[in-house]
Amino acid sequence: MAASTSASAAHRGLPRRMAVNAVMTVVLGLVTVGVVALLLWILAYVARQGLKYLGPMFLTQTPPGDPSQAGGGFANGIVGSVVIVGIATALSVPIGIAAAVHMVEYRGRLARACGFLTDVLIGLPSIVTGAFVYALWVAHFGFSGLAGAVALGLIMLPLIIRATAEVLRLVPVELREASLALGVSRARTIMAIVLPTARSGITTGVMLAVARAMGETAPLLLTALGNDLFLEANPARRMSTLSLQIFSNAITGFATAQARAWAGTLTLIVIVLVLSVGARLVGRRGIVRSAR
Repeated sequence: MAASTSASAAHRGLPRRMAVNAVMTVVLGLVTVGVVALLLWILAYVARQGLKYLGPMFLTQTPPGDPSQAGGGFANGIVGSVVIVGIATALSVPIGIAAAVHMVEYRGRLARACGFLTDVLIGLPSIVTGAFVYALWVAHFGFSGLAGAVALGLIMLPLIIRATAEVLRLVPVELREASLALGVSRARTIMAIVLPTARSGITTGVMLAVARAMGETAPLLLTALGNDLFLEANPARRMSTLSLQIFSNAITGFATAQARAWAGTLTLIVIVLVLSVGARLVGRRGIVRSAR
């Protein structure tokens, strides 16, 4: 009797659960459509404003000395962004992946401390990172692209650690145990089994960190400072980036400078999009190879 009563109650509750499920499915679908529509509207608006000024000359020339003048481009900002973010990536990726491997594979007190510091760094405002690098580096050696790369590397580091750690936790434990059962060392197992399996997720995490670094402005104001007059590729000197030039041109009251800022914004979006698509293709190819 009790079993039949319980089954009857569960049967009566089924339509309600199905109705709640249907309502939540519709709500989540509407939210998704709204977010995608908002993103497409932003991209379309930036493209419409940026295409008015974007052209071959914009990619090959530096800005004019007078911001009220028309013409010129952000060639120095494009070169500076590639150099500074490239150095920051080279500095942060090996350290970030190594720290994540230690957190997930070895654990211990040091791993717990690393996880705590990673959480703290993720929530730290980027301007604080710029001020930190300014006090330790710029105050002694002056403004430079290398100082900007160190600041961006510190911003990228916790993002890479957290993303890599989460992906490594998704690797099945059975793969590790099978490798260790064959007499393979833990280090070799990590290098040959764990990291290749998680390659796609790690690549995605790195690209998210690169996209974050590409759009940072505040820490670069205190480190790289910018150089709008010359195309500078030497990281030991002051350098401009796309984000710095977008900021400096957008806050002026001149329509010509603001037009260059829109074109720079569109260029930055295209660069990040190309890097993201390339990273996804590389990660997908890595999965195919490891599977073979």
